[in-house]
Amino acid sequence: MSNIRRDGAPTLSRRDGLRPRSPAEALEPGRAPPRPRGVRQRRESRVVRGFARVVSGVLTIALVGMLVLGGLTLFVGHVYSRPGPLTVAQTVVVPKGASSNEIADDLEREGVISSRWAFMVSYLVQSRTRPGEVMLRHGEYLFKPQVSVREVLEILSEGKSVQYRVTIPEGLTSQQIVERLMREEHLVGEISQIPVEGSLMPETYSIEKGMERQELIRRMQLKQEQVLEKAWERRSPNLPISTPQEAVVLASIIEKETGRADERQRIAGVFVNRLGKNMRLQSDPTILYGIFGGAVQWGKPILQSEKDAKNAHNTYQINGLPPTPICNPGRPALEAALNPATHEDVFFVADGTGGHIFSKTYQEHQAAVSKWREIERDMRARQAASASETEAAAPEAEAAAGEASGEAKGIPVTQVINASEPDDEAAEPAGSASSIPMPVRKPKN
Repeated sequence: MSNIRRDGAPTLSRRDGLRPRSPAEALEPGRAPPRPRGVRQRRESRVVRGFARVVSGVLTIALVGMLVLGGLTLFVGHVYSRPGPLTVAQTVVVPKGASSNEIADDLEREGVISSRWAFMVSYLVQSRTRPGEVMLRHGEYLFKPQVSVREVLEILSEGKSVQYRVTIPEGLTSQQIVERLMREEHLVGEISQIPVEGSLMPETYSIEKGMERQELIRRMQLKQEQVLEKAWERRSPNLPISTPQEAVVLASIIEKETGRADERQRIAGVFVNRLGKNMRLQSDPTILYGIFGGAVQWGKPILQSEKDAKNAHNTYQINGLPPTPICNPGRPALEAALNPATHEDVFFVADGTGGHIFSKTYQEHQAAVSKWREIERDMRARQAASASETEAAAPEAEAAAGEASGEAKGIPVTQVINASEPDDEAAEPAGSASSIPMPVRKPKN
């Protein structure tokens, strides 16, 4: 038997720790080495596995939520800022106490927004992210064409409602102001009671459609308190009035005696001088208010019987100031009452041009009254002539045409009040407080 020499190294399997004999054997898995002695095998805890699953689920949900929220944010942002469907300017009234759903329905019905659902989503998101800033206020709102949801919410939140103006002239009584407010179509509600005379500030007020009448009354009362407080602080020293209420009473008389701004302080000085000398004020408007109260018709001719009537407001019959104002005076009259002009006049009479002639003595006053009598007679004669011409031309329009003719010539049609001759008591010396007649005046139209 021949001896065969093998030059190559013997081929052993991987199990024997030698090289594999073929590629297929190389792919066979080898046996893992044995675990060292003394080392225990660690088993995975069930608690750990459960916690890992929970964390994984939470992260997955959070990721999905973020994706949904991001998509919703993009959608809301698109709906929030895109132009709306409105093609022309539109006015929408949001009633007081209306819910957000009702407001959204009204906006969609009027064509301001395209979808009430998109509006509600935008409103809910904005009201949650900006609490206290985004809200829906009642009122009347004007929306421009293609207004976006964002602009709609801003307008409603800021209360940029349509503003109306209500003008209350100076010199009206509280009853007359209430009647005027009850005729105002943009106001709603009732007025519980007629306010105290002199407690309302005549002015132009901005209101919103649907505003309560009683709320406007409160605004007027608050404004009067503020104006009176400031005027009282700046009053002249040594006035014959001791309280702000007396200032309102005096201002109400000044308000009805003249409508000219350049005469208020001088007329106030006349009344202050008379009060300082314990002379009766003898103001014609107080006669009318004492008889008719809040329903008085200013400018009505005064009869001698009305002048002699005894009541709490007739300053021909009482000493000092009346117990209450006779109207609601404006700011200029209040300031004039508390800062009167300094002079020695105690009389004034109408001059026929809308102003007055002021006098220091009774003799000067009588001369001014005589001059006024001539002017008065001339006015009446011209009025009668105009009325006759008008009656001949157009009998059916006698009253209206006569009045227009008088105005064309610059002649007041309203009869001048308190134009009677001085009574017997007026012949007494000027120092007699109760016998000096107050000068006549031309009434305010």
